[in-house]
Amino acid sequence: MDALVLTAVKQMEVQETKKPTPKANEVLIESKYAGICGTDHALYNGLPGSAAAVPPIVLGHENSGIVAEVGADVVDFKVGDRVTVDPNIYCGKCFYCRTGRPELCDNLSAIGVTRNGGLEQYFTAPETQVYKVPDNVSLKAAATTEPISCAVHGVKLLKLTPYQKALVIGDGFMGQLFVQLLRAYGVHQVDFAGIIDEKLALNKEKFGVTNTFNTTRDQIPADYDVVIEAVGLPQTQEQAVNATVKGAQVLMFGVGKPNQEFKMNTYEVYQKQLTIQGSFINPNAFEDSLALLSSGKLDVLPLISNEPSLKDVPDYLDGTIKDVSKAVVKVGE
Repeated sequence: MDALVLTAVKQMEVQETKKPTPKANEVLIESKYAGICGTDHALYNGLPGSAAAVPPIVLGHENSGIVAEVGADVVDFKVGDRVTVDPNIYCGKCFYCRTGRPELCDNLSAIGVTRNGGLEQYFTAPETQVYKVPDNVSLKAAATTEPISCAVHGVKLLKLTPYQKALVIGDGFMGQLFVQLLRAYGVHQVDFAGIIDEKLALNKEKFGVTNTFNTTRDQIPADYDVVIEAVGLPQTQEQAVNATVKGAQVLMFGVGKPNQEFKMNTYEVYQKQLTIQGSFINPNAFEDSLALLSSGKLDVLPLISNEPSLKDVPDYLDGTIKDVSKAVVKVGE
């Protein structure tokens, strides 16, 4: 079978590999779609994602496909089921797992990070990580369940109520997901800040954004009860804190570089009684994410801009191909 293998830092190649055999508690999945995200860019460049990826490894932690075979102990899936996969596998034994915070697991492993993922024709996953895709959700849309689940986890960390005014900073795929999620979770006004006018206009026209700001020319007012930073740069992190009213919550969702810092007025944090919240991966969020897709409260297909093949993926990860909203690789025929 064909597999796109990360063989070294900034080196990938399509190789002919042996089709894996599922263990007793595993499902063999014929991969149909695999999303590319910022984590894949980091792993390609030798930086950690949710964990470190050690080459040779097959990336692809945002997946959907068809069950091709089940292990001897698998009871909830059968050949032909349409599925998506939660890549993050927790040990269940460490201090964080035993205190209800599995996303902070000391022994985290992940499909497409520490074990082979969906950028190959067939891959395996523990039955516990596999979810059936609702009949009215396409496999292409289902490949985005993992990033949706990360955003859902972030939203769950906030205290949301309808009266709030919210601002999302960052017009990439994740920022655009948050626009829809905040509306789905009942926030009455969602504003949107970014750098690409076309994306700002799309979200105002299609997804209920009230006001938009192009941060290359517009000033963002200090007017928001909830601010979600979905970029991960010092300047946008500072903008997020500065855009708050008293009692506001700031979700720092964008992933910065490991040594990155930003400036913050600590007296303002005190005086406004701000809550500044981090968010890491996606515990217990797949069921909600699939329900949001199935209900139509999330519409991801307009946000998918590119559908490359396996051989094209390195051009996306090394920056050769630019201006990508969301790329979802078509792995299987």
